[in-house]
Amino acid sequence: MDSLLRIDNGQVIERQRIPLLDFPRFLRVMTDFVHYNGYIVQLFAYPQGERMRLLAVLRNSNLFVVETEVEQEFPSLTLLGGAKFHLFEREIAEQYGLHPAGHPWLKMVRYHANASGRPDVFGNDYCIDIPGNYDYFRVEGESIHEVGVGPVHAGIIEPGHFRFQCAGEEVLHLEIQLGYQHRGVEHLLTTVPQKRLPVLCEAIAGDTAIGHNLCCCQAIEALAGLAVGPEARTVRTIALELERIANHLGDLGALSGDVAFNPPAAYFGRIRGEFLNLLLTLCGNRFGKGLVRPGGITQAMGAEQRRIVRAKIKELRGEIAHVCDLLFSAHTVLARFEYTGTVSRAIADQLGLVGYCGRASGLEYDVREFFPTERYEGLPANTNRVTNGDVYSRAMVRREEIMHSLALIELLLGAPEEGHEPISTGAHRLAPASFVVTLNEGWRGEVSHCLLTDDHGGLLRYKVKDPSFHNWTGLAMALRNQAISDFPLCNKSFNLSYCGFDL
Repeated sequence: MDSLLRIDNGQVIERQRIPLLDFPRFLRVMTDFVHYNGYIVQLFAYPQGERMRLLAVLRNSNLFVVETEVEQEFPSLTLLGGAKFHLFEREIAEQYGLHPAGHPWLKMVRYHANASGRPDVFGNDYCIDIPGNYDYFRVEGESIHEVGVGPVHAGIIEPGHFRFQCAGEEVLHLEIQLGYQHRGVEHLLTTVPQKRLPVLCEAIAGDTAIGHNLCCCQAIEALAGLAVGPEARTVRTIALELERIANHLGDLGALSGDVAFNPPAAYFGRIRGEFLNLLLTLCGNRFGKGLVRPGGITQAMGAEQRRIVRAKIKELRGEIAHVCDLLFSAHTVLARFEYTGTVSRAIADQLGLVGYCGRASGLEYDVREFFPTERYEGLPANTNRVTNGDVYSRAMVRREEIMHSLALIELLLGAPEEGHEPISTGAHRLAPASFVVTLNEGWRGEVSHCLLTDDHGGLLRYKVKDPSFHNWTGLAMALRNQAISDFPLCNKSFNLSYCGFDL
């Protein structure tokens, strides 16, 4: 721990204060940290003059930051430290052409042009290729067959390719290939006018508009020294919980549909719309876009809006409980949910799963409790009673979180009203040569944005991490030794973001 700098969520640090370790020591510190129940929040590369640096944000019960300088080739942390590093290192290799030597499964993540402008470790001048144009892992044998699904899917869904190696109906291995959307979000965030940052962050993952934008605005507020009033923090917290409720309800409805139990699917879909309409009541947009901005919120929550939200929660709580009872008491549903797509606690820990996927496997991590922002520090934490790591557990975590979020919103509505202070819509001067990382518990789990400024206060590096970045590998593991016909159910029980991953 002596080699790490302890930080707080949303705390601005002068970059020169971040411990700069030589790589052998950095390697020891990182691998020791994850071996002793530590996890990675961020691990990414950025240029410092003519050199390249790796910066890591780590967590246990505290947050820490550390960095190192690397050559174009460096020993792989994945090889020595385990699976928690594997996707971070693949991303570093793709983004900057750096080579984690010995990485056991080095392949492209998003098929972007690398930022270094030099040939990359995949043999491409600019790391642009067709996703999936490489040798997939293959299981050999006379009884083995291969099933490919996507990237084009039925219905309105983003592109992703799933390749199954099967023996009969049993899935031996699932390889997931994403990266079909070349948006270049992180680079774009360093080039646009500051007032566009919240607009872009609301679109990183459309179902997590509040979660991502809140991280962005908190980072700007920290770097610009902006104070946020208590009423604005209350509204932000309510908005994040409404986003959580709406998405969990939608997923319970989709899970009902996947097992052909249509009455709950219809009920959950209708109730989801009610909570999206509450976001509309707060800000005029059903996904909460335009509400959160650096310095606070764009619209105050008046007495009439408070009354509408409070009345709607009172009306819907009983309906939600009734429909949940209908779903979770059906023997046909339990037969499909229980013991399906199980991810053990040990595997979840090795992969560093976050959010409801991690909690359903017994990992007791919730950003709202560990690193609270906004009004969470004074609110009660949630508990999960079913943590067996299967589809049933992931569905039950959602049920429990919905009821918990309803209670949180009612507590916040019961607090005295505070005055709403108008916010400045202009650009804010950011602290030069500084670092800040923000974390929030989005509805899928830990959302994190990390900003580095240059000597003039411009954005040198903007790093985004959606919780799906941790959890896609968990879905692949959930299909091990499962029937391929259970893939839709397992997939929906995770319900991960394609665009939040692809960036």
